[in-house]
Amino acid sequence: MPAWLALAIAIAAEVIGTSCLKACQGFTQPWPSLGAVLAYALTFYCLSLALKTIPIGVAYAIWSGAGTILLAVIGLLVFRQKPDLAALIGMSLIIAGVLVIHLGSHSETS
Repeated sequence: MPAWLALAIAIAAEVIGTSCLKACQGFTQPWPSLGAVLAYALTFYCLSLALKTIPIGVAYAIWSGAGTILLAVIGLLVFRQKPDLAALIGMSLIIAGVLVIHLGSHSETS
């Protein structure tokens, strides 16, 4: 599996897992709890595949930054959590940072 595809799957699985964590209410709801555990297992497996090629700092910055932004969108749309101005500014900086890393970094490990 190509490293960038593995990273994209890791991001998507982490977003699903964290959304399930919100829904499982402290692991008291069985189906969302199972969803969280399975999604995180897939997350770390795919992230480990991505780290075979993508440097750890680059992969982690993109994984955590993209996950943060996607979860903020899910929080707004699904959980009705509206970010304040400081959160919006911070997320804008995260997006800028992820873009700089993704577009400007050409380092890969072998």
